[in-house]
Amino acid sequence: MLPWTRVLRPLAALLLTAAVAAVPAATAHAADAAPSSGWNDYSCKPSAAHPRPVVLVHGTLGNSVDNWLSLAPYLESRGYCVYSLDYGQLPGVPVFYGLGPIDRSAGQLSAFVDKVLAATGAAKADLVGHSQGGMMPRYYLKFLGGAAKVNALVGLAPDNHGTDLDGLTNLLPYFPGAADLLKATTPGLADQITGSDFLTKLNAGGDTVPGVHYTVIATKYDEVATPWRNQYLSGSDVHNVLLQDLCSLDLSEHVAIGLFDRIAFHEVANALDPAHATATTCASALS
Repeated sequence: MLPWTRVLRPLAALLLTAAVAAVPAATAHAADAAPSSGWNDYSCKPSAAHPRPVVLVHGTLGNSVDNWLSLAPYLESRGYCVYSLDYGQLPGVPVFYGLGPIDRSAGQLSAFVDKVLAATGAAKADLVGHSQGGMMPRYYLKFLGGAAKVNALVGLAPDNHGTDLDGLTNLLPYFPGAADLLKATTPGLADQITGSDFLTKLNAGGDTVPGVHYTVIATKYDEVATPWRNQYLSGSDVHNVLLQDLCSLDLSEHVAIGLFDRIAFHEVANALDPAHATATTCASALS
C-alpha cells in the first residue's frame, strides 16, 4: 500500500468538512416532507401575476428542506408556487445530498421540472439554486433540453467556474491519488474543482444558452465558492450582482446568502419578476 494512502482519506474528509460548513445542521426529514401551504404543494396553480412555478435547487451537502426553510416561505408568501427536490444522493448517505456526479444530478432535475410543469400546467419554470444548485442547472439547460422549459436561472453563490476552496484544492497534486480518491468517493465534489473535466465541458462554447435569463448573486465574503468572481457568468442575458454593492453593510458569506439573507432574497424576487422589481437596499432586510 502506498504510504500516501494514509493521507488521502483524511484529505477527502477535510474537503468534506469544508463543504459541510456551507450547510446548516441537517434535520431528520427528507424533501417530500417539506412544509405545506404552497411549498411542494402539487395542487398549487400559478397565478396570472406569477405564471411560472419556482423550483429551488439545494447546494452540496444540503437537501430540499434544510436549504430552503427561509427562502421557500418568502417566495410562497409572495404568491409563487414553490417546489424543491433532492438530488445527487450517494448510496448509504442520508440527508446530505449533492455528492453524486453532477451530470446525473442534472438528469434528476430534468425529471423533477417535468413533474412540476405537468402538475401546474405551466409552460416554463424558473429555477433558483444555491451553490452547486445554481451551477448544476446550467448542464440541464445546455445539454438536456432544459432551455425550452426554463425562463430564468437565479444562482445564489453558484460556483459556475469552479472553486479552489480558498486554495485547499491546490494541495491535491502533492498527494498522489488524492484527486482520484475524491472523484471515486464524492464525484459531486470533484466535479466542482476549478478545471475539472465537468466544468471544462459545461463552460466550453460560452456560459449561457439563448432564451434563458441568468442572474448571479454573489458575496465578496464567500469562503466556499472561491475566488468569488468565479461565480459570475458572461453572456448577453446575464445580470451579475455583488451583494455588497446593494448593501455595503451585508456581511453574508456562502451559507447566509442562501439560507436567510433577505437582502439576497429581495434580489431573487426581482429576478423572478423584473417587471415589478424594486431597488434592493439594506432596508430590504426588513421587507
